[in-house]
Amino acid sequence: MNCSLDFFHENIAKAMKNGAQYADVYIQSGEGHSVHFEDGKIDEISSSTADGSGSRIIVNGKTFYSHAPGGGAAAIASAFARCADMAAAGAPSGAAPDGFAVERAENPAKQPDASFLREIDETIKKESPYIRQSSYRYTVSRRRILVVKPGGEVAEDERYYTSFAAQVIAERDGVVQTGSERRCMTLPQELFWNGASPLELARTALRRALLMLEARPCPAGKMRVLMAGEAGGTIVHEACGHGLEADIVEKDYSTYRGKIGEKVAHETVTMIDGPLTEGLYGDYRFDDEGTPAQRTVLIENGVLKNYLTDVLSSQLYGLPLTGNGRRESYRCVPVPRMSNTYLLPGRDDLDTMLARTERGLFVKKMGGGEVDPTSGDFVFYVSEAYLIEKGKLGAPVRGAILTGNGPEALRNISALGNNLVMDPGMCGKSGQSVPVTDGQPSMLIEGLTVGGSEA
Repeated sequence: MNCSLDFFHENIAKAMKNGAQYADVYIQSGEGHSVHFEDGKIDEISSSTADGSGSRIIVNGKTFYSHAPGGGAAAIASAFARCADMAAAGAPSGAAPDGFAVERAENPAKQPDASFLREIDETIKKESPYIRQSSYRYTVSRRRILVVKPGGEVAEDERYYTSFAAQVIAERDGVVQTGSERRCMTLPQELFWNGASPLELARTALRRALLMLEARPCPAGKMRVLMAGEAGGTIVHEACGHGLEADIVEKDYSTYRGKIGEKVAHETVTMIDGPLTEGLYGDYRFDDEGTPAQRTVLIENGVLKNYLTDVLSSQLYGLPLTGNGRRESYRCVPVPRMSNTYLLPGRDDLDTMLARTERGLFVKKMGGGEVDPTSGDFVFYVSEAYLIEKGKLGAPVRGAILTGNGPEALRNISALGNNLVMDPGMCGKSGQSVPVTDGQPSMLIEGLTVGGSEA
């Protein structure tokens, strides 16, 4: 995006001189491709481009925002003019540079090669007579962003996203179960499969579906829960992480409000948010406000240290700027969001924690659920679980539901494993979705309420 940006610098400076506390212009270009394979054939192929800009002016804590599609000077300047008019920050002066336009990337994301999907599907269907449906989605995209900031600053970033998801539905004797597995990275497709196999991902999905056909109904009650690292960081992200985003802390009175420096979790718990991890789905070099990415310690040895902020929340509440201003696209206002959020490993191994559990539930993989980000109260569904009986792994169970409170669960952790597993996904907030990764070691939690199909 090498171009003359003087016009935008001058008008941002003018808005600031006329009373704005902050102003910026966000410009993006990009393209994406997706292949969906189902019922033995390619069901859908789609491609899209996403060029556009968003202009923002903040006055007295209130955000004024305007966006426009396209990468030409006229569209970007028009969006800024509308924003300036709404904010009463003065009409833009001068003319947008002739010929200004968002440049296309030299290495755009290409339509993924999906020729292997049929072979995988045929192989999987030979492995069980109980498969009723199998589907796969392979997606690649690229986004290039440029943020023009006050003081003549400019930040640029380029991000490649690649994901593959497999789902298998199995049925036996009228019982239907679904298994799924996914891989998502901020890597171009040429590097995406290094160290991974699409067939093994599909087999993992199949194994989960077949296992749940064998499973018995889950018992209910309050019990000790041992979560594998592979369970996914659902509690870390949903039940705790959102409550540490500064807008939720201040506007919605998160349970963590006013507790910086206080003990909020077990002393073994250290929670990190960091978008600089080379390939994880929540990675970026600059956030969507042009702030350099950084590693933020949220909780250290059980003590609350920081909240996650964007420019607005940092200014409004006098908090350090952590580089977590994120947006789904140029159409959206940035808000504080997690990137890659995880608990640091502890010292225990899984076998030791298992042996310590006389009776409980071993959660191998979490499903979806609901959470109140203000209080941290949650209801999470479990997609793969086993009973623990006399310190040993027992029978698989289905229909398990975990209910509880995220901050309370962090306080009730009695042991953390010496492993760390990262689980990617999409995070929704404020009507926007952004890529994230959640991570946790195996962990032993005391006194979680388990709802089951036996209840």
